[in-house]
Amino acid sequence: MDILILLTTMLVCFVIGMPIAYSLAMAAIVGALSIGIPLEAVMLKISDGVSKVAMLTIPFFVLAGAIMAEGGMARRLVAFADVLVGLTRLRGGLSIVNVLATTFLSGISGSAVADTSAIGSVMIPQMEKNGYPRVFATNLTITSSVQALLVPPSHNAVLYSLATGGTISISALFMAGVFPGLLLGFSLIILCLVIAYRNDHPRGQVVPAKDAIKITIDAAWGLITLVIILGGILGGIFTAIEAGAVACIWAFFVTMFIYRDYRWRDLPVLLHRTLRTVAMVLTLIACASSVGYIMALTQMPAKMTAFFLSISSNKYVILFLINILLLVLGTLIDMAPSILIATPILLPVMANFGVDPVHFGMIMLLNLGIGLCHPPVGAILFVGCAVGKVTIEEVMRKIWPFYGVMFLVLMFVTYIPEISLWLPRHVLR
Repeated sequence: MDILILLTTMLVCFVIGMPIAYSLAMAAIVGALSIGIPLEAVMLKISDGVSKVAMLTIPFFVLAGAIMAEGGMARRLVAFADVLVGLTRLRGGLSIVNVLATTFLSGISGSAVADTSAIGSVMIPQMEKNGYPRVFATNLTITSSVQALLVPPSHNAVLYSLATGGTISISALFMAGVFPGLLLGFSLIILCLVIAYRNDHPRGQVVPAKDAIKITIDAAWGLITLVIILGGILGGIFTAIEAGAVACIWAFFVTMFIYRDYRWRDLPVLLHRTLRTVAMVLTLIACASSVGYIMALTQMPAKMTAFFLSISSNKYVILFLINILLLVLGTLIDMAPSILIATPILLPVMANFGVDPVHFGMIMLLNLGIGLCHPPVGAILFVGCAVGKVTIEEVMRKIWPFYGVMFLVLMFVTYIPEISLWLPRHVLR
């Protein structure tokens, strides 16, 4: 009954349109009253939820990503990807450029929505101008942006670490996301090649050597951010938090003093947007911490484990069922609250079946990322449609092959743990 009261309160608040953070706080308060816990305990858990040092990772990477995404980095990465693809003269070259540019920007922004907006505003008109259907370009931009949820410095990987109570290393999650993210990008490139040869898409154009050198040098300044984040963590030079701080300084230096595409008077607006984003995320984390506390007191994780065990004792069957559950959840609730709500419930279930928590983190991020590409609350889908100037109906009629590729990658990541675990095991020993 206590669990039912908690979940019903949360659901009712969602349905009436209350902000998700406040819905979680209200559910925690009602849940505490139902089991006789003093409200002071809920307030303490809300405070404890945002008092961890690891929280500093979020504002640092959000700010670094915002500066680089809005400071001309996207355009330069597209040009650099065009240089690389032009050497092969492959049919469908611009679609491959789209995926590669998104891969590069994902390693800088950590945000799928930012990637969709930044890459889409450059690539979708360019692809249409060169003979690609606008809906195809939009679908490709939307789905390739899911890479940002996996590869470092993924903001959602940080949220997952915090949702586990800080027991999972952010550095381990960053490393775990590299191969799944690259696998997703590679799979989308294969799909692009198949569609390109079937629909006779134009070939990539070779960029003259003089221009190619200039473009490469120009893009290299931004790509050094990848070296700072990955190289610094892998080399043990600094922690994930320190990597975010250094990335902020480097992003500011490159944007304002080397690229100089961004105006100084626009910086306060960018900082204001970043602060709003961080404030919303931290409020959500704080309130989710109180709900997790009440869930623990009501023994919800143990009861969920017992429920799944009553269905099957086969780990692979349970993994498939949880994938379906997360796919549905991802289409109904935005990614951050989904991570914060589902992790305390499902992680003990996975631990009972011997699934590594880092591996489960990648399964969860990819599942919920697919949900962001699907209505009714798909943030990436909505942004992509707005940037591509197409309707959701037009996109949904043509996006199914892309869903198929993402689901195939999800199955590989789910049932081959080494895709996620090989890098952190061999690098972070």
